[in-house]
Amino acid sequence: MLWKLRLFWYRLDKAVLGLGLFFALVVGALAAAAGAVIGQRDVQRAAARDFHAQSVECLALNVYYEARGESLAGQYAVAEVTLNRKSALGYPKTICEVVYQKGAFSWTADNVYAPGGPEWRRAVKVAEDVYYRRHAAALPGVLYYHATYVQPEWSKERSRVARIGRHVFYR
Repeated sequence: MLWKLRLFWYRLDKAVLGLGLFFALVVGALAAAAGAVIGQRDVQRAAARDFHAQSVECLALNVYYEARGESLAGQYAVAEVTLNRKSALGYPKTICEVVYQKGAFSWTADNVYAPGGPEWRRAVKVAEDVYYRRHAAALPGVLYYHATYVQPEWSKERSRVARIGRHVFYR
């Protein structure tokens, strides 16, 4: 039996075998490269999903702690100002960095309790609507606001745009 195998090997056209191996190698390399590209794309998509989810959560936290007792219009306005800051010069470039920027929002320095209940669900809905642009912008370019019961020094230098609920908004 071994002699038949040897005879087959010596009579075999090695060029055809070499060509077949070459094509198998090329196809295998292409398949491996395609698998790596698809895997990398999946990793990038997962990272993007995580980034967007974290951004919505930071925005929702800001809406919750800054305006949970406000009307929907007031909550949308707070979310919009937060998003406007992300796009403005001189501010951080992510929502979470804007929200947690030192001195930007007072609640971030406090020991806050975990959000929950219908107010939290509403804040998440508002954050998603503003983040994914499902809610029309009402305050373009507005970067500042304060509660009506305070009069910060900086408010004298800004253009007042609106009062919504218990907040006053400025450009």
